[in-house]
Amino acid sequence: MKSPTRIMIVDDHAMVRFALSEAIQRHSDMILVGEAENGHKAVSLYRKLLPDVVTMDFKLPDRDGDGVIAEILAEFPDARIVLLSIFENSESVWRATEAGALGYVTKAAKVAEVIKAIRHVAVGKPYFSEGLAEKLDQRRQQQNLSARELAVLELVSAGQSNKEIVAALNLSPSTVKFHLQNIFTKLGVQDRTQATAVAFQRGIVRLDE
Repeated sequence: MKSPTRIMIVDDHAMVRFALSEAIQRHSDMILVGEAENGHKAVSLYRKLLPDVVTMDFKLPDRDGDGVIAEILAEFPDARIVLLSIFENSESVWRATEAGALGYVTKAAKVAEVIKAIRHVAVGKPYFSEGLAEKLDQRRQQQNLSARELAVLELVSAGQSNKEIVAALNLSPSTVKFHLQNIFTKLGVQDRTQATAVAFQRGIVRLDE
């Protein structure tokens, strides 16, 4: 008889962990082996438990889930992780898969879909909530912003002027203008207002940050 899939839950919300653990316990082909409420504990617990599948929240108290995924996979390349998140934008899905997540399920999904995703990921099959695979394909066709461009865009989206960005990032006015032009080109926009709108729409900059 095949051993049940060993699952670890990573989420800072106790009610989410409870609901998932209750669902997992109702299925004989899987077993819950551990829970973590932040990224630091998730990495240390993974080392100890070596679960078959991890469900990972995107927004954790100490860091984002994609960073935790990357750290786990750097040490354990065969780790199988599915993101379970409220974020459904293309940027979040792309960041998660770039980090190494094999699946991405929205928290709006029913528990039955989460169980389905766990079963897919457990055998090495990708799983995405409806519409997210298409968003991922679209995001892969878009140009990436550099770290400096992203920093400038975040400040623009926060309503800061060029002068304020110069002071915040210790850049020259001409360098800020150069980054802004690159940002506009890569996002396919004409001005700061459009850039801000696209940044929030795609999830490049999030309202919670």
